[in-house]
Amino acid sequence: MRKPCCEKKDTNKGAWSKLEDQKLTDYILKHGEGCWRSLPQAAGLLRCGKSCRLRWVNYLRPDLKRGKFGEDEEDLIIKLHALLGNRWSLIAGRLPGRTDNEVKNHWNIHLKKKLLMMGIDPNNRRSLLSPTLTKSNASNDSSSACQPFNPATASEAISCTCLPDLNLNLTIAPPLSHQNLALN
Repeated sequence: MRKPCCEKKDTNKGAWSKLEDQKLTDYILKHGEGCWRSLPQAAGLLRCGKSCRLRWVNYLRPDLKRGKFGEDEEDLIIKLHALLGNRWSLIAGRLPGRTDNEVKNHWNIHLKKKLLMMGIDPNNRRSLLSPTLTKSNASNDSSSACQPFNPATASEAISCTCLPDLNLNLTIAPPLSHQNLALN
């Protein structure tokens, strides 16, 4: 069993002060990230190593992009979520400067509602409109009835700007065994 990362009784908990943020930033910029377990003591912080790592990764890194998501970023998140599901770290890897936690929160708070307002189920990308026809729709015009889900038109409705092809080359295949490799 792994030993605890720190003595819980001697650590600060809760909000980080500006002085603690400055100590952590100065230490990492001078010495690099290194071992997170020993970093708090070396930097003069009364924090857990995990707390230092999360503070650095999610808030203090100089390459982090803060603020609102652009339309192109939102469209990319929607498309990647359709391909990858809730694999937030993989999605965030395609958005420079964004963390997986930030992308996940933006999806759950804003983008799910955006898709619902467009009449698209965020879980399976199908139309939320009922495919059954009412008598007035059936007698007046069959072209005004609900159409089956079409990914091409749905992506046009979601995307306001043209994004490049993602070319993710995702395939599902059984794992190769050593015998199959020897035969090839």
